[in-house]
Amino acid sequence: MKRLNPGILISAIWLAVVFMSSLTAAWLPIEDPSRQSLLRMLAQPSLENWFGTDSLGRDVFARTLYGFRVTFTVSVGSVTLAILVGGTLGVVAGYFRGWIEATILALTNIVLAFPPLVLIIAMVAHPGSPIAKVIVALSIVFTPAVIRIARANTLLFAEREFVTAARAVGMSDLRLIVREILPNLLPAFFAYGLLLVAIGAMAEAGLSYLGLSVPPPASTLGAMMASEQANVMEAPHAVFFPAATLFATIFALNFIGEFVQRKFAGGGRSR
Repeated sequence: MKRLNPGILISAIWLAVVFMSSLTAAWLPIEDPSRQSLLRMLAQPSLENWFGTDSLGRDVFARTLYGFRVTFTVSVGSVTLAILVGGTLGVVAGYFRGWIEATILALTNIVLAFPPLVLIIAMVAHPGSPIAKVIVALSIVFTPAVIRIARANTLLFAEREFVTAARAVGMSDLRLIVREILPNLLPAFFAYGLLLVAIGAMAEAGLSYLGLSVPPPASTLGAMMASEQANVMEAPHAVFFPAATLFATIFALNFIGEFVQRKFAGGGRSR
């Protein structure tokens, strides 16, 4: 029996702890992230405030957990939407070929040619729910890459023996795609999805740092770092702890994503 890679185990535990802590933050015995106290402005880390406090006396640990709520919502939501839309278009392009493939690839190239930051700014400026706008904007940015991966893998498996045999016995195109091709694409979607979630988390932090994500009073990791950068010499904990936890989370996602990608590389079930 093979032993589990310690790095994978540590990464998985870290992600589970961060995800569950942020998900259940409202029920944890932590402070209200918006509670201010001018008597403890920029207080150092202590048993009462693990990550210290910011320039308004708010608990950095509580704000970090609530910030991860936004980060996970945006990154997982945008990647899920991109895989659903891009995966469907990529499979259709790779399976049916012809003018359908040419049309989808042309639309993909148009989206790729559009500057991502300009697209995101335009989406965020549009009226509506801030978090929904960021999710949709990032999903549009991620979709072309998902289309290309889905199309390439569909082209690969569409020529395999078990697909040819299923087609020979009269299986319909829809049933063939769902039962024969799609199960072989799931490992690639999962591996690439983890990497995209890491990119999405980093993108959300960057957008919130620039003030383009969810506005205050909601806690976001990028906004926390941006608002406290002027105090980094006096109270580095207010910037370092949110940045360090974000770095560790992105690293864990990339580490597990690359492991899954290597494990399933060249894989696929056959009959």
